[in-house]
Amino acid sequence: MSTFDYDIIVIGGGGGGLTAAKLALGFGKKVLLIEKNKLGGECTWTGCVPSKTLIKTAQVAYQAQQLNTYGLKSSNAIDLDTSKVMAHIQEQIRNVYQTHTPEVLKQQGINVLFGSPAFLDNHHIQLGDQTISANKFVIATGSRPFVPPIDGMNSVKYLTNETIFNLERIPQSLIILGGGAIGAELGSAFNRLGTRVTIIEMQERILPKEDEELVVLLTDIFKKEGVKLLTGMRATKVTQQNNTITVNCADKSGAQHEVQAEQLLVAVGRQPNIDTLVLNKAGVKTIRRGIIVDTTLRTTAKNIYACGDVVGPYLFSHMAWHQAVIATQNALIPLFKKRMNYDHTIWVTFTAPELATIGLTEQAARDRYGNTISIYRRSYSDIDRGRTDRTEEGLAKFICDKKGRLIGVHILGERAGDIIHEVQLGKVHGIPFAKLQSMIHAYPTYSELIWHAAKEAYVDRLARNPFIRILKRLMKS
Repeated sequence: MSTFDYDIIVIGGGGGGLTAAKLALGFGKKVLLIEKNKLGGECTWTGCVPSKTLIKTAQVAYQAQQLNTYGLKSSNAIDLDTSKVMAHIQEQIRNVYQTHTPEVLKQQGINVLFGSPAFLDNHHIQLGDQTISANKFVIATGSRPFVPPIDGMNSVKYLTNETIFNLERIPQSLIILGGGAIGAELGSAFNRLGTRVTIIEMQERILPKEDEELVVLLTDIFKKEGVKLLTGMRATKVTQQNNTITVNCADKSGAQHEVQAEQLLVAVGRQPNIDTLVLNKAGVKTIRRGIIVDTTLRTTAKNIYACGDVVGPYLFSHMAWHQAVIATQNALIPLFKKRMNYDHTIWVTFTAPELATIGLTEQAARDRYGNTISIYRRSYSDIDRGRTDRTEEGLAKFICDKKGRLIGVHILGERAGDIIHEVQLGKVHGIPFAKLQSMIHAYPTYSELIWHAAKEAYVDRLARNPFIRILKRLMKS
């Protein structure tokens, strides 16, 4: 019987890798975690933690400027000083990092090494001058920003999500290439902190994967707050002179446009971090988007699993955590295989306001189910909490199949990312949407959006019930 240095080696110390290593330790295994840079990965250093800190700061700044909206008046004009915002973000990063330092993990029983490992075969890796073996592997090396080959890009000092939080101050103006989640979130936040923001997006609208009706509403809010949106535009050239960056772009007709700003953020996509792993020596096959895995998250090498951004298809921290649990459990307990199911994927785009998503958009639902779907809408202006909080701008949209089960939910508004979990529970367990009306919902809360829409679904279900129809006819006779 072969003897290995470790039961399992986890490559990548981000959210997915940390989850995999801790779960393997919980199974009583000898675990090695290898990280190339810093433990915590993108989520801690350049993604979730800094961006959500920025977004919260922007929300506070915006509300401070809206005192009269809440019946308040300041004796002095509010002049916000944003000079310490970026330092505040770095402080919060350090605070979160303290929960998963190498010392903390080693105290828990996980060995940690740093460097760029390369596979020698499916059981051995080279790390510096060491050759290390393991029975099983989980690859969780994440992704990095994709920088498109635009003319002049290499000659300008552009930013990505990996560098923008290292700025010492809030920029006066910012061009964002890409209107996806990163571009929309950071554009929304920096705008509220006083930056003149221009978002350039190749598609006809920002957030092209989201429900169109809600994106139209969000677009109107962005424009009203001062964000400049250039959609249907393709950047053709980038230049820099002193502290000014110029982006030339063309619309669908070929007409040229020019935008200038102090800073340029590139947020057009991601690419997997697999280049240095020499995966072919381990028998692990890849495609452009990352590592090929089956539904159990096993690669083409039977003892190697992968999770997170390197496998996709959803590049979210919470998806990496979920995949890490399944990959690690399948690697270590192969008799009880679990399979990934993406039918109930959920995500939140943390713009102002938030846009939360589950399942199919309206267009995707119509393409799949035709006119058999039912759609229930509730505006934030319809509920008292929306009125009292002055958060009337928002819409909740619930899409059901012909049996009344949820197949898509889209909420744009205050705390959308929190309240959507009630309907996620119903969707996962196949509970007819109408049944949620029987739950007692506290008043006044944002969850009343769900309650009122579910009541409408309940009335529709009654109207379609043949026994109710017969009873109505009898009562009329």
